[in-house]
Amino acid sequence: MSEPTPPTVALIGATGYGAQHRRSIDALQRAGRVRLVAVCDTRPLSEEEAGPAVPVHTDHRAMLAATRPDIVVVSTPPHTHLPIALDAVAAGADLLLEKPPVTSLADHDRLTRALRDAGRICQVGFQAQGSHALATLRDAIRTGRLGKVTGVAAAGTWIRDDAYYARSPWAGRRSVDGRAVVDGALVNPFAHTLMLGLDLVRAAATGAVPTRFTLERYRTREIEVEDTACLRVEFTAGPPLLIAVTLSAAEFREGDMIVHGTEGSAVLEYPTDRLLLTSAPAADAGAVPGGASAAESAERTGLLANLLDHRRDPSGVALLAPLDAARDFTALVEAILAAPAPTLIPSGNRHLRHDSGSPAWVIDGVDAAVAAAATSMRTYADLGLSWTTEPHTGDLS
Repeated sequence: MSEPTPPTVALIGATGYGAQHRRSIDALQRAGRVRLVAVCDTRPLSEEEAGPAVPVHTDHRAMLAATRPDIVVVSTPPHTHLPIALDAVAAGADLLLEKPPVTSLADHDRLTRALRDAGRICQVGFQAQGSHALATLRDAIRTGRLGKVTGVAAAGTWIRDDAYYARSPWAGRRSVDGRAVVDGALVNPFAHTLMLGLDLVRAAATGAVPTRFTLERYRTREIEVEDTACLRVEFTAGPPLLIAVTLSAAEFREGDMIVHGTEGSAVLEYPTDRLLLTSAPAADAGAVPGGASAAESAERTGLLANLLDHRRDPSGVALLAPLDAARDFTALVEAILAAPAPTLIPSGNRHLRHDSGSPAWVIDGVDAAVAAAATSMRTYADLGLSWTTEPHTGDLS
């Protein structure tokens, strides 16, 4: 019996993170699981970016009409996601849509309706959801290995220089041509921490829905969004979530998810998928992330591979990052977009570093502040840091 014809795939947005999607598609094509039929980008592509023997388009609608792909991978700027996704669904394609999928609940619901009406599916590009270590951590929470979960936190300290903010016309922007971009630390660079945090709170309390938030946003340069933030979220049930992140750090730290429990704690280093489980609360285990009495590491299931498995067996294989699971994420994106503009860090609390080839701002002491916030579940303002301002608070419907 011959193998069924593999589904066809088209990639819209071939540069930036799109190059990673291209590598994933190529690997699946070599395995005979997909067939790449087109690549689309609004700017001319090099021979390496385009790849061999693949039609290259500059208009996604023309590409969809010419190729009618079964699956479309969308890796374009955030403010372009919705119109491209709607066009792809209307053309009969399933989606792998990069994060953030959309920037408002109205757009989220509009895309959901379009998918339902067309009988199509959408996976969102939260690739950390494919971590096997994350699944192990969920099980540890649900089985009570950590006792009662009292808080979920995230900590990340990145270094982003002038070149980072010159990478594209939408870098550091709140909106472009009236369409929301929200290219701030919480919604783009550290989107995975926010999504993972929501996931882990739901593991601790089934049906947990975010109800209230406390938000601090700061910037070190002339941008429209934050490069440093602290977000605390309360839920209808379960523990609070606290996200403490910066793009203006002295030392790079990719990102840790910390789960505080009455009988232990856990740290998931989500980029490396290294999971540390302890028998003591995080505050007694050398802060973040040390004190591990056990360590586990695991691989990831790729989101496109998972989408293919789900298409083949919808009832037996669940999507790892379905659009409906990201609705609370979108609600928080909408709240962040509506919040007051980020506060400029006073010049006396920041300095320029020039060792990376491009100038980068560093907030004095921010690395320690991020670690302290995640360990204590307190915001920067609660910690009494000199550069903080009154947090913005609000309700989530």
